[in-house]
Amino acid sequence: MRTEPRTAIPPAAGAAVRPAAPPRIPADQLWRPYADCGRQCGGDGGPRVGRLRQALRAVAGGLVLLLGVLLPWRPDLMARALLRALGIRLRVTGPGVTPGALLVGNHVSWLDIVVMTALSRRAGRLRMVAKTEVGTWPVIGRIARRQQTIFVDRARPRALPGTVAQVAAALRAGQAVQVFPEGTTTCGPHPVPWRAAFLQAAVDTGAPVQTFTLRYAHPAAGFVGDDTLVVSLRRVLAARGMSAAVLLGTPRPADAPRRELAARLSHADLPAA
Repeated sequence: MRTEPRTAIPPAAGAAVRPAAPPRIPADQLWRPYADCGRQCGGDGGPRVGRLRQALRAVAGGLVLLLGVLLPWRPDLMARALLRALGIRLRVTGPGVTPGALLVGNHVSWLDIVVMTALSRRAGRLRMVAKTEVGTWPVIGRIARRQQTIFVDRARPRALPGTVAQVAAALRAGQAVQVFPEGTTTCGPHPVPWRAAFLQAAVDTGAPVQTFTLRYAHPAAGFVGDDTLVVSLRRVLAARGMSAAVLLGTPRPADAPRRELAARLSHADLPAA
């Protein structure tokens, strides 16, 4: 939620003028950027399937998630099965995920986690960086914890260096780690500046940095503003003809300070759609 400045009240004649108190910033917004994304971005709308198809998708998706909890599925196979159950086609352009790389790109929806996991086979193991709230989600949170997702607590900025250190340790172990440096879901590719904190892990370890861009061919994929997971899931279940495109860039060396890297990579040239 965006915090607006307080309205100034004119002082009485002859009274001492005190400087206005700064607006109070909610704890979970201390380092998270704000994006002007909401219902106006088109989350509602687009072609829809009938109620029977929606119900079948819900049942199929629930079965995939249940099997993902009960059986030792390969994460990429489970993610692909879930996308298929939800009626989402996946298309990938680029060189594939590089083992041991830090993957950085835009964040549109909770679906991004599923899409990126579906690409993880070539990387051997792909670990995600996600907000702590994801770990509390039904079923999905359990799967995320089992996959050793690295959780970042946005309400505790002082804990951020420790989270960056976890990412660095994973990169040193040869694991690919994927992070959304925008820090929040947005309307599309790169509408807000990237936060540089997690790029420090690549600088410290010498790991390559690989950019990606996510695009969805249906407005129902958007998960922004005051959306809830339940409302978003209902839109996804009802969407007709949704597809997800992942455009992977060529790995690049982390050869500059993290802030310079963030400014450069957030506008990196990517493969054509």
